Amino acid sequence: MRLRRFLALAIPLACAVLFVRLGVWQLSRLKEKRAFNATLSARLAAPPADATMLPADTALGHYRRVSAAGTLLYDREVVYAGRSHEGSPGVDLLTPMKIAGRDTVVMVNRGWAYSEDAASLDNSRWKERDSVRVAGYAETFAGTERGTPPRAQRRVHALDRAAVQALVGLPVAPYIVTQTSDSAPHRDSIPVRLTIPALDEGPHQSYAIQWFSFALV
Repeated sequence: MRLRRFLALAIPLACAVLFVRLGVWQLSRLKEKRAFNATLSARLAAPPADATMLPADTALGHYRRVSAAGTLLYDREVVYAGRSHEGSPGVDLLTPMKIAGRDTVVMVNRGWAYSEDAASLDNSRWKERDSVRVAGYAETFAGTERGTPPRAQRRVHALDRAAVQALVGLPVAPYIVTQTSDSAPHRDSIPVRLTIPALDEGPHQSYAIQWFSFALV
């Protein structure tokens, strides 16, 4: 009898403690998201920087507005597989940009293109001008490719600098320029430009309220 009473009290209390902990965790996630939004807003509000002049510490240059001018090397282009746009499968096109006076190329994410299997693509269809000036924001190589991508496929599934550099065959800068310039509706031969990350707080606050409500009940 005493054991039953103990369990009848202990189990709800244990659940309440767990729910409170989950609520606190969601509030912590909300705090992190707000800090990220503040950093993102500040960097996007700053004047555009030259892509070759960003800080060596990529954490300080991530999401900075940037511009770059040079020649796009379409024959060394890499497909970033497994991307989607408005529910459709596709890939992003990572094209090396050769900048005058520099041995290191800058990868430009020119945008998204439809691919039925989200992996294979006829790259020649998506070729634009050779000499260009692009504007966008700085992205970093934060992924890890599993295995060694076959050179014949010229495809990666993660933003892994070493894997991309192996496919390009040239030294690759530590930043990617995610192109947002020329973002109006495009012809079928121009990739859909990517957009700036959304400044939203996500569902963390509502989730925290739910967990605290469960604890109270």
